[in-house]
Amino acid sequence: MEVFSKMDDDVKLTTKDERTLFGIPASPGVAHGQVFRFLHEEVEVLNYEVKKEDHPQEIARFKDALRVTHNQIQEVREGVAKNLGEKEAGIFDAHLMVLEDKALIDDVENEIKTTGDNVEQCLHRVSQKYYDYFNQLEDVYLRERASDLKDISRRLTRNLIGATGAGTAFLEDPRVLVSEDLTPSDTASLDRSKILAIATETGGQTSHAVIMARASGVPAVVGVRSLTEGLGKGDSLLVDGFEGLVVVNPSETTLFRYGRVGVRRKKLKSLVEEDAKEPALTKDGQPFQLFANADSPEEVKAGIESACEGVGLFRTEALFLRKNEMPTEEVQFLHYRELVEAANPLSVTIRTLDLGGDKVLNQGEREQENNPFMGFRAIRYCLQNPETFLVQLRAILKASAFGKVKVMFPMISGVGEVIRAKVLLERAKKELKEQSEDFDESIDVGCMIETPSAVTICDLLAREVDFFSVGTNDLVQYLLAVDRVNNQIAYLYEPHHPAVIRSLEQVSRVAKETGKPITVCGEIAGDPHFLPILLGLGFDHLSCAPPLLQELKFFGRRFTYEECRELVNEILTMGRPVHIKERLKEFYDLRVADLLA
Repeated sequence: MEVFSKMDDDVKLTTKDERTLFGIPASPGVAHGQVFRFLHEEVEVLNYEVKKEDHPQEIARFKDALRVTHNQIQEVREGVAKNLGEKEAGIFDAHLMVLEDKALIDDVENEIKTTGDNVEQCLHRVSQKYYDYFNQLEDVYLRERASDLKDISRRLTRNLIGATGAGTAFLEDPRVLVSEDLTPSDTASLDRSKILAIATETGGQTSHAVIMARASGVPAVVGVRSLTEGLGKGDSLLVDGFEGLVVVNPSETTLFRYGRVGVRRKKLKSLVEEDAKEPALTKDGQPFQLFANADSPEEVKAGIESACEGVGLFRTEALFLRKNEMPTEEVQFLHYRELVEAANPLSVTIRTLDLGGDKVLNQGEREQENNPFMGFRAIRYCLQNPETFLVQLRAILKASAFGKVKVMFPMISGVGEVIRAKVLLERAKKELKEQSEDFDESIDVGCMIETPSAVTICDLLAREVDFFSVGTNDLVQYLLAVDRVNNQIAYLYEPHHPAVIRSLEQVSRVAKETGKPITVCGEIAGDPHFLPILLGLGFDHLSCAPPLLQELKFFGRRFTYEECRELVNEILTMGRPVHIKERLKEFYDLRVADLLA
């Protein structure tokens, strides 16, 4: 994404001192714009006018936020009572009392009616008035209630903002989103049209925020330490998603230098777009197929516009996270049908619910886990919640009556999980037959290869499924024992590691021997530097974010299949990730440098 030149005119140059910070390049592109702070301790509260006829709707938003916040606090209270005791849990009773305080609620509603401002701004003013009052009292107990009020006001504000596009829906102009980190729930509710770039203090190259950024073509840099320190309203930020740089309040000289770099990148973008509608072929005519990753019908349509050959991965959990609740069977069915019809006649591979890890709903029955990525997630969650799983399976099956659908199970670690999931799938089919519902009775069933155990037994898994899909994001973290959202060890998350390359080779070989179609759908599938090695390993089905499809086609025409095989043989002898990374970059640069001269 290149929005740099546009922002030169839109953002006034600042006289503040320039600061350059270093992070991890996460999504390619360069963008420059004003900062929008989305910090978990403090969210920027926008102020906008609400028409008089919309006041009831604004008050309804407030009441919804009160309800959601009350449920959240009640869950926290119950958890503390269970783990620490009733006495310790009692501290949250004061929070619940604040949420039920009629005077506070009436004041906020009256503020909406009299000022015509949005509820977030009204809540902020009323809460501040109460906070100032309690904070000046001599009574220690009442002064402590001021901190309770501040905490509740903050949580209420976050819930209000989360319900309206994480605060971005009402931005007048697109901005650079800055946060400590973005949870899947945060990113699911963002208005992506209002985001120029993303910069976070924590996170890795495959965090949920990064996946969203790549899917939207938004430049992103993660792991930028001390990013939010001293960053204020009105500051501007230049985000370089190629090099992993963030420049706070860039000088005129810096902007000029990046403008020149932008010219070269725009030339490459122009060349890439020329090949956009061409078939995916290597220089010697060897075909490979490109599919789109998506989590919304809009992204499916974007993939179709980029001439993808189907949807290789549809992430269903985004629907759950956007509303932070379990959607009904009808809601799911309509959602899946929309995406299937958008892709028709191309196929859509729908991955069943992959909650857990960093993707968690606010549900009381879920216990806090010390290591959620290794815990109760994905297929494990579904198999222990069969009714929830059956609702989704029925919705997917019903959608299969409207186009070519495949169903895929995530985070498989053993054959037994696949068998149990298939039993529930058959039960869902039986239930639909009893209801005289149409569906594809011979729907293809596949599983994700994203755990070391799945790599090791992929020949056994092949007996139970119709196809494989390699999820390299999780596979890398499990192979290398690296939590991919842990900022302290983010540098160890290394897809160029020899163990990753050799695991991919093993899975590809088994898929070929057993005749099972196989797709790579992790983030490396969209990295043009990885394209020759994936093709050389035998993967000719790749699925990635729609904005990345065009460059894969462009680069694929710059080398032969034989060169891929030679590169793989060379890479397999290398012992260090850094050397593999350098070799892939050299392979890429040699084939595009003359085009940009």
